Amino acid sequence: MDLMTIIGIIIGIGGLIGGYMMDGGHISALFVPSSMLIIAGGTIGAVLVSFPLKQIKDIGKALNMAFREKKQDPGQVIEELVDMATVARREGVLALEQRAQENENPFLRDGLMMVVDGTDPELTRQILELEIDALENHHEGWAKMFEAAGGYAPTMGIIGTVMGLIHVLGNLDDPGSLGPAIAVAFTATLYGVGSANLILLPIASKIKVRSADQVAEMELMLEGILALQAGENPQLIKKKLSSFLLQDHIKGESAGEPGGEE
Repeated sequence: MDLMTIIGIIIGIGGLIGGYMMDGGHISALFVPSSMLIIAGGTIGAVLVSFPLKQIKDIGKALNMAFREKKQDPGQVIEELVDMATVARREGVLALEQRAQENENPFLRDGLMMVVDGTDPELTRQILELEIDALENHHEGWAKMFEAAGGYAPTMGIIGTVMGLIHVLGNLDDPGSLGPAIAVAFTATLYGVGSANLILLPIASKIKVRSADQVAEMELMLEGILALQAGENPQLIKKKLSSFLLQDHIKGESAGEPGGEE
C-alpha cells in the first residue's frame, strides 16, 4: 500500500475540516447526505456516459495502481541483464532459455525469449515498443477517467447548489430558516470542488507518475535486451543502462527546482 497517497488525502481533508472548525464551524454541518448523493450520482453518471464499459471495468485496476506502490529496483534489473549478457557471450543466447522462461517480469521474459528464438533485432524492437505504447495508452485511459471525474464533480457541485437555492427561494415564508438552508445548499459546491482537487485529480496524477516509472523501466529492459542480442560487452551494457538511472536522477532534480519542468 502506498501510504503517501493515503496520508496526502487525509492531510488535505483534515486541513480543510480543521480550518473550518477553527473558525467556529461545526463538523456536523458539513455532512449533508443529499449533497453527497447529487455529487456522487451525477459524477458517476457522467463518467459512465463518457467512457466505454471495458474501460470502466478497469476502475479497480486503476485504483490499485494509484494506491499500491510497485517495488521497482532498476539497479537489480541492470545487474540481471548484465549477468545474462555475460552468459550469452560465453555460452550463447540459447543458454538463457531456462532463465528467460522463469523470469517473473512478463515484458523481460517475452523479450528474452525472442532473443533465444533468433528473432530479427529490428522486429524485436518493434514488438517490444508496441507493447510499451499499448501499456502507456492503457494507463493514459485510466488517468483520463479520473481527470474527467475531476472536471464533472465541481460542475455537479454548482448544479447541486443551484438546486438547493431554488428550494430555498421557493420557501420564503420563514425568513429565519434562510441562512441554514443556504449554507446547506453550498455544501454541494464544497463536495464537488473538494473531491475533485483532493481525490480525483491527484489520483489521475499518481497514475501518470506510476505509468511513467513503468515505461522507463520497460525502456531500460528494451535497450538491455537489444544490447544482449547484439552481443555487446557486458560492462558497456551496464554503463549504457546505468545512464537511465542518471537521467531519472537529473529529471527528479529539475522537477524539484523552482521553475523546473515536470
